[in-house]
Amino acid sequence: MVVALDNTKRQAIAMEIADLKALQELLIANEQKLLPIVGNDGEIQNRLNDFLRDDQEDLSVINNVLGKLDGGAVQPRDTIGQYIEQVKRLMDGDELTPYQKFSAHERIKHQTVMTGLIVHKASQTIEDNELKDVIAPLNQVNFKNRAHQEQLKGILEVLGTRELTGKDPDQSVWARTQDAVAALRGVFDGLTQ
Repeated sequence: MVVALDNTKRQAIAMEIADLKALQELLIANEQKLLPIVGNDGEIQNRLNDFLRDDQEDLSVINNVLGKLDGGAVQPRDTIGQYIEQVKRLMDGDELTPYQKFSAHERIKHQTVMTGLIVHKASQTIEDNELKDVIAPLNQVNFKNRAHQEQLKGILEVLGTRELTGKDPDQSVWARTQDAVAALRGVFDGLTQ
C-alpha cells in the first residue's frame, strides 16, 4: 500500500536519519578507540582501518541526505544521546574486555543497519519520489554497514577464542565445515524436540 507523506511523517523519517547520523559518529569514535586495543594484530587493524575509512565516507553521505531532507535541523532523540554517552563511558573504561568492546561495537553496527533498513522500507511505502531520491544514497551506507557487521563477527570469534584459551581459533576450511555441520545439527535437533 502506497501512502502520501505528510510533514509529520517526513519529520519522523528525518529524526530516524538523525539517529543514524549519531550512531555513525559513535561507530567512528569507537573504531578510533578500538585500534590501540588490538595491538600487533595486523589483520584486525587493517579491517578496523577499512571500517573507519568507510564509516567516515558514510557519515558524509548521511549528512548530505539529512541536509537535503531538513536542512540538518532535526536532532537525534534524547534516548539515543543517553545511549551514546553510556557506550562512550564503557568504551573509555576498563571494565569491558576487548572482546566485550568489539561485541558492543558489533551491536551498534547492527542497530545502524536496522535503522537504515527501516528508513529504506519507509521510503518504499510513500508516493514522494523526491524523498525517495534523497534517501536512495543511504542504501550504500546500509550495504557497507552490513558487510562490516559480518566482518566483525569474524573478529569476535578470534578475540573471544583468544580470551578464553590464549590461542587463535582454527580458521581452516575443515574447521568452517565442522562449524556448519554443528549449526545444522542444532537446527535439526531443535526441529525434533
